[in-house]
Amino acid sequence: MMRKTSVILLSAATGAALMLFVTQPRAVFMGSSARAATADTYRQLNLFGDVFERVRSDYVEKPDDTKLIESAISGMLTGLDPHSSYMDAKSFRDMQVQTRGEFGGLGIEVTMEDGLIKVVSPIDDTPASRAGIMANDIITNLDDEAVQGLTLNQAVEKMRGPVNTKIKLKIIRKGQDNPLDVTLVRDNIRVRSVRARVEQDDIAYIRITTFNEQTTEGLKREVANLSNQIGDKLKGYIIDLRNNPGGLLEEAVTVSDSFLEKGEIVSTRGRNAEETQRRTAHAGDLTKSKPVIVLVNGGSASASEIVAGALQDHKRATIVGTRSFGKGSVQTIIPLGSGNGALRLTTARYYTPSGKSIQAKGIVPDIEVLQDVPDELKARTDTKGEASLRGHLKNDGDEKTGSQSYVPPDAKDDKALKLAGDLLHGIKNSASAAPAPGGDNKATTDKPKAAN
Repeated sequence: MMRKTSVILLSAATGAALMLFVTQPRAVFMGSSARAATADTYRQLNLFGDVFERVRSDYVEKPDDTKLIESAISGMLTGLDPHSSYMDAKSFRDMQVQTRGEFGGLGIEVTMEDGLIKVVSPIDDTPASRAGIMANDIITNLDDEAVQGLTLNQAVEKMRGPVNTKIKLKIIRKGQDNPLDVTLVRDNIRVRSVRARVEQDDIAYIRITTFNEQTTEGLKREVANLSNQIGDKLKGYIIDLRNNPGGLLEEAVTVSDSFLEKGEIVSTRGRNAEETQRRTAHAGDLTKSKPVIVLVNGGSASASEIVAGALQDHKRATIVGTRSFGKGSVQTIIPLGSGNGALRLTTARYYTPSGKSIQAKGIVPDIEVLQDVPDELKARTDTKGEASLRGHLKNDGDEKTGSQSYVPPDAKDDKALKLAGDLLHGIKNSASAAPAPGGDNKATTDKPKAAN
């Protein structure tokens, strides 16, 4: 993604230089209204300069000039829409790690609990798993420094680092009287964005948690593994995109392509008509035309919605769950040079193969299934949807906001998963399956977690 973005940026920069070269001699022919608009713009820039100098000279404490400028840039971008933003150098590096899905670290997924770091699970064949780190271990110290008082991100940052460097962890484990001291050597870690298991002996269940550079390869690997495990009795695939916030557009396209033989996957349309791009599928269905059920909910956004929309429009999959988030815009990452961070700028809207924009509307499932939400979770704030975000890009017609995004932690309580299995077993079909009764309870059990 970054290489392609760099090419686009180079073209854009070249175009800007040519534009200046061509238009400057023609400035004398500019109309009066254009000259007035340009003059007004420069007056506003002068106003910004005046305010900047006044703050520098008169603020009660000496401000940091860099922070002042970064804040001004950030304010300009966040005023456009909820997804455009400025990333400083550190945030840009973190974003690159997230989209690559690969970094120097230990290989454990962790969450914060009572101010300490709790291990969710070690990743197979990583320094953590080889050292015997276990789920539910509590990490109290990193290189003799207490983690109490650190945020989850700060702790993860300390555990990541260059490959072949060492870090010492102090661990409290249930059943052990004394803390354990474990020294690990960081290795190259790949984030597992795709997880899979066999359901009911004859169904391939695949969960995609995000769309990073590892996702399509992970999907191919799991499809091959599951088809080998299940063999000829394979009934079909359940692709779980619930609470998947999205990620790379390219990965959404290639994941969709994995299930399609032909046809458009998505189109992106920028400000100018000539910027429209269409992505189409190539021959070769990874699943060999087996039935596919896609699970979505109010937390399925962006790249997830591209996949669900493409498979729904081509009638390649039945979409089950609740209406998706409704983020129908594309952001381009524009590096600003060494040490200067980058812009995340909304540059296009995307449309499903039928030409439908899901911006502020979402993907409506073929079969709606509402989960039973525990009483203690009903009061939690849930994902409200794109249409509820201040400054979101508008869409024609009625916008929709708010949709259930609760996923039961125990598969036996998961109504959408059960219905998907019934559909693949022929117990119900998509025409006769009725939506689950009840209101749209808004709650989620998601806890923040990170891999390191």
